[in-house]
Amino acid sequence: MLTAGFISLGCAKNLVDTEIMLGILADNNIHITDNPQDAELLIINTCGFIDSAKEESISTIMQMAEYKQNGKCRGVIVAGCLGQRYQQELLDELPEISAIVGTGAWHRIMEAVTAVLANERVLLIGETDTLYDETMRRITTTPAYSAYVKIAEGCSNCCSYCVIPLVRGKFRSRPVESIVNEVKKLTERGVKEINLIAQDTTSYGRDRYGKPQLMNLLSELVKIEGVFWIRLLYCYPKYFNEELIELIANEPKICNYIDLPLQHADDEILSGMNRQDTRSDIENLLKRIRTVIPGVTIRTSFIVGFPGETDKHFESLKNFMLEQKFERVGVFTYSQEEDTPAGIMENQVPDSVKEERFHELMSLQCRVSEELNHDMEGKMLTVLIEGHNQDQPSVAFGRSYREAPDVDGCIYVENAIGLLPGELVQAEVVQGFTYDLVAEKK
Repeated sequence: MLTAGFISLGCAKNLVDTEIMLGILADNNIHITDNPQDAELLIINTCGFIDSAKEESISTIMQMAEYKQNGKCRGVIVAGCLGQRYQQELLDELPEISAIVGTGAWHRIMEAVTAVLANERVLLIGETDTLYDETMRRITTTPAYSAYVKIAEGCSNCCSYCVIPLVRGKFRSRPVESIVNEVKKLTERGVKEINLIAQDTTSYGRDRYGKPQLMNLLSELVKIEGVFWIRLLYCYPKYFNEELIELIANEPKICNYIDLPLQHADDEILSGMNRQDTRSDIENLLKRIRTVIPGVTIRTSFIVGFPGETDKHFESLKNFMLEQKFERVGVFTYSQEEDTPAGIMENQVPDSVKEERFHELMSLQCRVSEELNHDMEGKMLTVLIEGHNQDQPSVAFGRSYREAPDVDGCIYVENAIGLLPGELVQAEVVQGFTYDLVAEKK
């Protein structure tokens, strides 16, 4: 039996592609190992979104290529965004790469495997219009109680700094029935937490049905037995309407957790980014969300150092963060990407200024987060147990509705001897820190 190793980089959307490719490999009797030393093939599903992601992808490719000299590896296959974006350049400049499989060709992974075993070097790109469905075997790599479900692929928003439309194609939604059937299959396997993902979740259905259909999709998903949490990630503000807010507030299975990437809060910068909302639009939306959904946790992300961002623009963003006091914030320095409108804009901000602004915002958010977590003391939460502290078996760690997997902090639960991963328990928060909470099982 052929043995392959698989490394998945980048976002959760990329991870779903990895899991589908793992299913294809398994259907073809290929054994997967987590030890690259034992792999006859090494496959890296890469990210190419910003400079740091590209550097990580290249570094991982080169590290894995060493096993062609020092292990059993017969070939290195590069899949995903980096391969899609820099296809021929990678083949020309990195002879260590045996094959490239683009974002629109993941379903052709076995073609790449066959070619590599025949000592052929191939480039498989294809059209960026493919979608997976519930009939395809998928080997989930997340814990047994939690899974990501990609409801759409690509993006049509065309933010001026972003390469996603170039590497993932236009926005295209999966049918409601396909998603519902996939979630049913996952819950039958014991999955309790469904994390819905897309590049723009709130636009779901516009391309396929002529208008946004996230409400309709959610209304079907909450009927499925076995689902405990449905979490919405990557929700753009534009189609986050009153009906959706009311549904989240009134449906217990939908987490009171909203991931709302805003990117900035100054109208001039938002316009330069080709974002579709103004600061006033965003403020009104946030007010409605917080008024209607009690205890809501809002996660957002901001970019500092976008071309033309002055001290005044940055102060506007800082003031906005102080006013809104978001529970979760991710801050990124602007990455100047070729083939994007922002990449050729004048007034590029020096890297030193970007870094300074990054650290200033992160420091500000640390203070806000610590304050909000202190306010959680004394409150009861349902905690999904994920594991135990090795040094203190009586302490477990997990997440509540307020923490998304992989990106947020965790809750340490005391008096937790005997609790198993995937169990749901009631716990009272006894101490709040900058990112994490300590709670006591009740």
